[in-house]
Amino acid sequence: MNIYPTIFALHLLAATVWTGGHLVLALTVLPRALRQRNPQVLLDFEQGYEKLGMPALAIQVASGLWMALQLVPDWEQWFSPTTGMERSIALKLALLGSTALIAAHARLRVIPRLSASTLPLMAWHVAAVTLLSVGFVLAGITFRYGGL
Repeated sequence: MNIYPTIFALHLLAATVWTGGHLVLALTVLPRALRQRNPQVLLDFEQGYEKLGMPALAIQVASGLWMALQLVPDWEQWFSPTTGMERSIALKLALLGSTALIAAHARLRVIPRLSASTLPLMAWHVAAVTLLSVGFVLAGITFRYGGL
């Protein structure tokens, strides 16, 4: 039985939740919070979204690693890529690492001190993670064509 299509479908659904949620955050919630100079607008969205967004991210990471191992079983090649598929995997890992660093900084340093005056800094974090999530989607498309 080939479970790759099922894992792939779960990966796409989770990516839809993750990227879609960040686009909603960046394009509707964040502008309202900045206009009102009210960090609670962001915190309210975050509290509700996190219950769906974090499991979606976990599913993406687990399914993405599983699929990468199916496509390039020698994981060492992910870190010294020579083929298009290996380069696409390396790019996705770089996007994941960047997302993790920015999200950790936001969670540990920005959100605990979030106020009207620090909202612009939080806006940069939101924009960065949103752009990275769109980058994940675009990088994912390259797998259909043999990688980068």
